[in-house]
Amino acid sequence: MTRRLTAIIAGILLGILPAAGQVLTGLEVLELFGFEELQGKRVGLVTNPSGVDRNFRSTIDILHEAPGVNLVALFGPEHGVRGDAYAGDKVTGSTDPRTGLPVYSLYGETREPTPEMLQGIDVMVYDIQDVGVRCYTFISTLGLVMRACARADIEVMVLDRPNPLGGNKIEGPCVEPGFHSFVSQYRIPFVYGLTVGELAALINEEGLNCGQKGDQPHLKCRLSVIPMHGWKRDMLYADTGLPWILPSPNIPSVHSAVCYPASGIGGEFGHLNIGVGYTIPFQTFANTWIDADALKEKLDSYNIPGTVFRTIHYKPMAGAKEGVLLHGVEFGFNDYDAATLSLTQFYVVQAVQELYPDHNPFPMTKTRMFDIVCGTDYVRETFAKRLKVEDILEFWNKDAENFREISKKYYIYQ
Repeated sequence: MTRRLTAIIAGILLGILPAAGQVLTGLEVLELFGFEELQGKRVGLVTNPSGVDRNFRSTIDILHEAPGVNLVALFGPEHGVRGDAYAGDKVTGSTDPRTGLPVYSLYGETREPTPEMLQGIDVMVYDIQDVGVRCYTFISTLGLVMRACARADIEVMVLDRPNPLGGNKIEGPCVEPGFHSFVSQYRIPFVYGLTVGELAALINEEGLNCGQKGDQPHLKCRLSVIPMHGWKRDMLYADTGLPWILPSPNIPSVHSAVCYPASGIGGEFGHLNIGVGYTIPFQTFANTWIDADALKEKLDSYNIPGTVFRTIHYKPMAGAKEGVLLHGVEFGFNDYDAATLSLTQFYVVQAVQELYPDHNPFPMTKTRMFDIVCGTDYVRETFAKRLKVEDILEFWNKDAENFREISKKYYIYQ
């Protein structure tokens, strides 16, 4: 009996083989082939609640119980290994109550594993659902883990998962010198169109793993990627047949993940609620002084490709506007391929300024955060002059095609 046939039979028995046309994650492929790459090794694991198989079994528990695999330590990114820390809260070291394993924080006193944390580890496994946007901190954690493991000559293994934005969207400028941070660690576009396994290979080979300050020497680790089975670049998450487990508290649904790049920067302007604290985070733009019908009419007049709006009125259940009735728009995409997701927030700010010139968000209070999320101060300085999208349009798109050509060398999927 061939190894592949044995694996297929095992997959049927384990109940992890999906229906035709559905996707197996890297975790499920690893399990399907008997954890062969981890046999006899001492394993560290960077994960969070999104690290599960299609039956909701945690990567932690799967590796802890896997025959021949010695899981020795867990590493917690933002929100923690079990998801018990809220956005921005420090994650503390502890002991995992279910497995008894030590848990080391990568979002507290240090964001990079120390040599002491890495002692006794042969291979570091990374399994976290990504959202395909540069400022999402989990990919920064991955890069810092790769740097630390490169210094310690420890293999890094990425268990690949789908990019919920698909594999074709590339938007926004690459990070410029002086604007690298934990939310803009790499010289990549705002929306980068790669799975986390492909991104890991690109930053490892291209010298883009430059750390939080952007001036650190390139360190290349021993990297392996366990690819998915059945994923294609034109797939959105709904096409995969996989369950969505929120990777962070404010991304509870796939739609939130798709809308995140369209409104996350908008939250930095400070004068619009983007649904965080309500049931549809990252899917709205609203405030008390907005006429919802007028804002929708103004946005509709722009004929923004692939993007649609509806009026909405809601009271956030948490945050600065808790219990306050807000008015504005909810947005979505009726032609995803035609839409430029990340420009949505700039069009909204333009419309709000045309309707309410007394509510100009500039000068803003979070200038530095806005700039590092954008990866440059050019967007802020240029957009602030007239609040017209046309003024930043060419700059916003300038790096996309060059990055696409570089990326193709690291495509695992077509």
